Amino acid sequence: MKLLVTGYNGQLGYDVVNEAHSRGIEAVGVDIQEMDITNKQQVNYVIKAGNYDAVVHCAAWTAVDKAEEMVDVCRKVNVEGTQNIVEVCKEQDIPVMYFSTDYVFSGEGTEPWNEYDNRTPLNVYGQTKYEGELAVEAYPKHFIIRIAWVFGKNGNNFIKTMLRLGKEKGAVSVVDDQIGSPTYTYDLSKLVVDMIQTEKYGTYHATNEGLCSWYEFACEIFKQANMDVKVTPVDSNAFPAKAKRPKNSRMNKSELDKNGFNRLPSWQDALKRYLFEIKA
Repeated sequence: MKLLVTGYNGQLGYDVVNEAHSRGIEAVGVDIQEMDITNKQQVNYVIKAGNYDAVVHCAAWTAVDKAEEMVDVCRKVNVEGTQNIVEVCKEQDIPVMYFSTDYVFSGEGTEPWNEYDNRTPLNVYGQTKYEGELAVEAYPKHFIIRIAWVFGKNGNNFIKTMLRLGKEKGAVSVVDDQIGSPTYTYDLSKLVVDMIQTEKYGTYHATNEGLCSWYEFACEIFKQANMDVKVTPVDSNAFPAKAKRPKNSRMNKSELDKNGFNRLPSWQDALKRYLFEIKA
Protein backbone atom coordinates (compact mmCIF):
# COMPACT_ATOMS: atom_id res chain seq x y z
CA MET A 1 0.00 0.00 0.00
CA LYS A 2 1.17 3.52 -0.81
CA LEU A 3 -0.29 6.54 1.01
CA LEU A 4 -0.12 10.25 0.30
CA VAL A 5 -0.36 12.26 3.53
CA THR A 6 -1.07 16.01 3.26
CA GLY A 7 -0.12 18.47 6.01
CA TYR A 8 3.07 16.58 6.83
CA ASN A 9 4.53 19.49 8.83
CA GLY A 10 1.55 19.47 11.19
CA GLN A 11 1.03 17.44 14.34
CA LEU A 12 -1.12 14.71 12.78
CA GLY A 13 0.45 14.39 9.32
CA TYR A 14 3.87 13.87 10.88
CA ASP A 15 2.64 11.07 13.16
CA VAL A 16 0.62 9.33 10.43
CA VAL A 17 3.68 9.09 8.15
CA ASN A 18 5.81 7.74 11.03
CA GLU A 19 3.15 5.21 12.03
CA ALA A 20 2.78 3.97 8.44
CA HIS A 21 6.56 3.61 8.09
CA SER A 22 6.77 1.70 11.38
CA ARG A 23 4.43 -0.90 9.83
CA GLY A 24 6.33 -1.14 6.56
CA ILE A 25 3.71 0.86 4.64
CA GLU A 26 4.97 3.34 2.08
CA ALA A 27 3.77 6.84 3.00
CA VAL A 28 4.78 10.10 1.35
CA GLY A 29 4.24 13.24 3.43
CA VAL A 30 3.67 16.51 1.57
CA ASP A 31 3.08 20.06 2.74
CA ILE A 32 2.51 23.34 0.93
CA GLN A 33 6.07 23.32 -0.54
CA GLU A 34 5.49 19.99 -2.33
CA MET A 35 1.76 20.29 -3.02
CA ASP A 36 -0.32 23.41 -2.47
CA ILE A 37 -3.80 21.90 -2.02
CA THR A 38 -5.43 25.11 -3.30
CA ASN A 39 -3.63 24.65 -6.66
CA LYS A 40 -5.84 22.27 -8.65
CA GLN A 41 -3.22 21.48 -11.30
CA GLN A 42 -0.58 20.72 -8.68
CA VAL A 43 -2.92 18.42 -6.72
CA ASN A 44 -3.84 16.65 -9.95
CA TYR A 45 -0.23 16.13 -10.94
CA VAL A 46 1.13 15.02 -7.53
CA ILE A 47 -1.60 12.48 -6.79
CA LYS A 48 -1.63 10.97 -10.29
CA ALA A 49 2.17 10.88 -10.66
CA GLY A 50 2.59 9.14 -7.30
CA ASN A 51 0.19 6.30 -8.13
CA TYR A 52 -1.16 6.23 -4.57
CA ASP A 53 -3.64 3.76 -3.07
CA ALA A 54 -5.23 6.34 -0.74
CA VAL A 55 -4.94 9.97 0.39
CA VAL A 56 -4.89 10.85 4.09
CA HIS A 57 -5.78 14.54 4.05
CA CYS A 58 -4.45 16.19 7.24
CA ALA A 59 -3.73 19.65 5.78
CA ALA A 60 -6.10 22.38 6.99
CA TRP A 61 -6.45 25.98 8.06
CA THR A 62 -6.74 25.66 11.85
CA ALA A 63 -6.21 29.23 13.11
CA VAL A 64 -9.73 29.59 14.54
CA ASP A 65 -9.71 33.31 15.44
CA LYS A 66 -7.83 34.38 12.31
CA ALA A 67 -10.46 32.59 10.21
CA GLU A 68 -13.02 35.19 11.32
CA GLU A 69 -10.98 37.88 9.52
CA MET A 70 -9.55 35.80 6.69
CA VAL A 71 -12.72 34.02 5.62
CA ASP A 72 -11.77 33.66 1.94
CA VAL A 73 -8.33 32.23 2.66
CA CYS A 74 -9.72 29.80 5.24
CA ARG A 75 -12.43 28.65 2.80
CA LYS A 76 -9.90 28.29 -0.01
CA VAL A 77 -7.83 25.88 2.10
CA ASN A 78 -10.52 23.94 3.96
CA VAL A 79 -13.14 23.76 1.21
CA GLU A 80 -11.55 24.29 -2.21
CA GLY A 81 -8.36 22.44 -1.22
CA THR A 82 -10.43 19.49 -0.03
CA GLN A 83 -12.57 19.56 -3.20
CA ASN A 84 -9.40 19.46 -5.32
CA ILE A 85 -8.20 16.35 -3.51
CA VAL A 86 -11.59 14.61 -3.64
CA GLU A 87 -11.89 15.19 -7.41
CA VAL A 88 -8.57 13.48 -8.14
CA CYS A 89 -9.29 10.62 -5.72
CA LYS A 90 -12.60 10.09 -7.53
CA GLU A 91 -10.81 10.00 -10.91
CA GLN A 92 -8.22 7.57 -9.56
CA ASP A 93 -10.89 5.55 -7.70
CA ILE A 94 -8.93 5.67 -4.42
CA PRO A 95 -10.20 6.39 -0.87
CA VAL A 96 -9.80 9.76 0.81
CA MET A 97 -9.62 10.34 4.57
CA TYR A 98 -10.56 13.79 5.88
CA PHE A 99 -10.13 15.17 9.40
CA SER A 100 -12.86 17.35 10.79
CA THR A 101 -13.81 18.80 14.14
CA ASP A 102 -16.41 19.09 16.88
CA TYR A 103 -16.73 22.71 15.66
CA VAL A 104 -19.17 21.53 12.94
CA PHE A 105 -21.78 21.27 15.73
CA SER A 106 -23.46 24.10 17.65
CA GLY A 107 -21.52 23.37 20.85
CA GLU A 108 -24.68 23.61 22.97
CA GLY A 109 -26.23 21.22 25.50
CA THR A 110 -24.53 18.45 27.44
CA GLU A 111 -25.28 15.34 25.36
CA PRO A 112 -22.41 13.83 23.34
CA TRP A 113 -22.68 14.58 19.62
CA ASN A 114 -23.50 11.58 17.44
CA GLU A 115 -21.65 11.07 14.17
CA TYR A 116 -24.71 11.90 12.05
CA ASP A 117 -26.25 14.70 14.13
CA ASN A 118 -27.25 17.96 12.44
CA ARG A 119 -24.30 20.24 11.81
CA THR A 120 -24.77 23.90 12.69
CA PRO A 121 -21.27 25.43 13.04
CA LEU A 122 -20.84 28.41 15.35
CA ASN A 123 -17.83 30.06 13.66
CA VAL A 124 -16.08 30.45 10.29
CA TYR A 125 -13.57 27.67 10.93
CA GLY A 126 -16.39 25.24 11.82
CA GLN A 127 -18.38 26.32 8.76
CA THR A 128 -15.45 25.68 6.39
CA LYS A 129 -14.75 22.28 7.95
CA TYR A 130 -18.46 21.44 7.53
CA GLU A 131 -18.31 22.47 3.85
CA GLY A 132 -15.19 20.31 3.53
CA GLU A 133 -17.17 17.39 4.96
CA LEU A 134 -19.89 17.94 2.33
CA ALA A 135 -17.27 17.81 -0.45
CA VAL A 136 -15.89 14.54 0.93
CA GLU A 137 -19.34 12.99 1.48
CA ALA A 138 -20.16 13.46 -2.21
CA TYR A 139 -17.63 10.67 -2.97
CA PRO A 140 -18.56 7.21 -1.62
CA LYS A 141 -15.00 6.03 -0.81
CA HIS A 142 -14.49 8.41 2.09
CA PHE A 143 -13.59 8.44 5.76
CA ILE A 144 -14.35 11.49 7.91
CA ILE A 145 -12.73 11.51 11.35
CA ARG A 146 -13.77 14.25 13.76
CA ILE A 147 -11.23 15.14 16.41
CA ALA A 148 -10.84 17.83 19.09
CA TRP A 149 -8.27 19.47 21.39
CA VAL A 150 -5.38 18.06 19.37
CA PHE A 151 -1.83 17.67 20.69
CA GLY A 152 1.25 16.08 19.16
CA LYS A 153 5.01 16.28 19.19
CA ASN A 154 5.33 18.30 15.98
CA GLY A 155 3.89 21.79 16.50
CA ASN A 156 2.25 24.00 19.10
CA ASN A 157 -0.67 23.00 21.31
CA PHE A 158 -2.38 23.66 24.65
CA ILE A 159 0.01 21.46 26.64
CA LYS A 160 3.13 23.23 25.38
CA THR A 161 1.47 26.60 26.04
CA MET A 162 0.58 25.62 29.63
CA LEU A 163 4.08 24.32 30.35
CA ARG A 164 5.59 27.56 29.02
CA LEU A 165 3.19 29.84 30.94
CA GLY A 166 3.53 27.76 34.09
CA LYS A 167 7.30 28.11 33.95
CA GLU A 168 7.21 31.84 33.13
CA LYS A 169 4.41 33.01 35.44
CA GLY A 170 3.79 30.28 38.03
CA ALA A 171 0.04 30.92 37.71
CA VAL A 172 -2.56 30.59 34.92
CA SER A 173 -6.29 31.19 34.46
CA VAL A 174 -8.10 28.58 32.37
CA VAL A 175 -11.73 28.26 31.24
CA ASP A 176 -13.81 25.66 33.02
CA ASP A 177 -17.08 25.90 31.06
CA GLN A 178 -15.96 24.14 27.87
CA ILE A 179 -16.06 20.34 28.09
CA GLY A 180 -14.46 17.89 25.68
CA SER A 181 -11.75 15.28 25.15
CA PRO A 182 -8.13 15.81 24.11
CA THR A 183 -6.72 13.91 21.10
CA TYR A 184 -3.11 12.71 21.03
CA THR A 185 -1.99 12.48 17.38
CA TYR A 186 0.31 9.52 18.14
CA ASP A 187 -2.69 7.47 19.32
CA LEU A 188 -4.90 8.76 16.52
CA SER A 189 -2.31 7.86 13.87
CA LYS A 190 -2.56 4.18 14.86
CA LEU A 191 -6.32 4.25 14.25
CA VAL A 192 -5.80 6.13 10.97
CA VAL A 193 -3.42 3.51 9.58
CA ASP A 194 -5.73 0.69 10.75
CA MET A 195 -8.77 2.34 9.16
CA ILE A 196 -7.27 3.37 5.82
CA GLN A 197 -6.47 -0.28 5.12
CA THR A 198 -10.19 -1.18 5.29
CA GLU A 199 -13.27 -0.30 3.28
CA LYS A 200 -15.29 0.67 6.36
CA TYR A 201 -16.14 4.07 4.94
CA GLY A 202 -18.17 6.64 6.87
CA THR A 203 -17.96 9.25 9.61
CA TYR A 204 -16.21 8.59 12.92
CA HIS A 205 -15.46 10.43 16.14
CA ALA A 206 -12.01 9.69 17.55
CA THR A 207 -10.65 11.49 20.59
CA ASN A 208 -8.90 10.00 23.60
CA GLU A 209 -11.31 8.50 26.13
CA GLY A 210 -12.67 10.53 29.04
CA LEU A 211 -13.97 14.07 29.44
CA CYS A 212 -12.54 17.20 31.05
CA SER A 213 -12.73 20.97 30.99
CA TRP A 214 -9.72 22.97 29.82
CA TYR A 215 -9.22 23.86 33.49
CA GLU A 216 -9.11 20.16 34.50
CA PHE A 217 -6.80 19.45 31.59
CA ALA A 218 -4.40 22.20 32.76
CA CYS A 219 -4.46 20.91 36.37
CA GLU A 220 -3.57 17.40 35.18
CA ILE A 221 -0.76 18.74 32.96
CA PHE A 222 0.92 20.47 35.92
CA LYS A 223 0.28 17.52 38.23
CA GLN A 224 1.91 15.05 35.84
CA ALA A 225 4.74 17.46 35.02
CA ASN A 226 5.40 17.92 38.78
CA MET A 227 5.06 21.69 38.47
CA ASP A 228 3.76 23.89 41.28
CA VAL A 229 1.48 26.22 39.32
CA LYS A 230 -1.64 27.98 40.60
CA VAL A 231 -4.54 27.29 38.21
CA THR A 232 -7.63 29.52 38.49
CA PRO A 233 -10.89 28.42 36.85
CA VAL A 234 -12.70 31.17 34.90
CA ASP A 235 -15.61 31.20 32.46
CA SER A 236 -15.25 31.83 28.72
CA ASN A 237 -16.17 35.53 29.09
CA ALA A 238 -12.79 36.09 30.78
CA PHE A 239 -11.11 35.46 27.41
CA PRO A 240 -13.10 37.28 24.72
CA ALA A 241 -12.12 35.82 21.35
CA LYS A 242 -13.06 36.69 17.77
CA ALA A 243 -14.46 33.20 17.18
CA LYS A 244 -17.11 31.69 19.42
CA ARG A 245 -15.99 28.45 21.08
CA PRO A 246 -18.22 25.40 21.73
CA LYS A 247 -19.17 24.75 25.37
CA ASN A 248 -20.05 21.14 24.56
CA SER A 249 -17.41 19.18 22.64
CA ARG A 250 -18.47 15.75 23.92
CA MET A 251 -18.47 13.19 21.10
CA ASN A 252 -20.11 9.79 20.82
CA LYS A 253 -17.82 7.00 19.49
CA SER A 254 -20.46 4.43 18.50
CA GLU A 255 -19.30 4.17 14.86
CA LEU A 256 -15.82 3.09 16.00
CA ASP A 257 -17.40 0.36 18.14
CA LYS A 258 -19.83 -0.71 15.42
CA ASN A 259 -17.03 -1.14 12.89
CA GLY A 260 -14.66 -3.00 15.23
CA PHE A 261 -12.03 -0.27 15.69
CA ASN A 262 -10.25 0.22 19.00
CA ARG A 263 -11.01 3.38 20.93
CA LEU A 264 -8.04 5.55 21.85
CA PRO A 265 -6.57 5.24 25.39
CA SER A 266 -7.64 7.64 28.16
CA TRP A 267 -6.51 11.24 27.79
CA GLN A 268 -4.67 11.05 31.12
CA ASP A 269 -2.63 8.09 29.87
CA ALA A 270 -1.99 9.88 26.57
CA LEU A 271 -0.81 12.97 28.44
CA LYS A 272 1.60 10.91 30.54
CA ARG A 273 3.20 9.35 27.45
CA TYR A 274 3.28 12.69 25.64
CA LEU A 275 5.05 14.49 28.50
CA PHE A 276 7.64 11.71 28.56
CA GLU A 277 8.03 12.00 24.78
CA ILE A 278 8.62 15.77 24.70
CA LYS A 279 10.93 15.59 27.71
CA ALA A 280 13.01 12.91 25.96
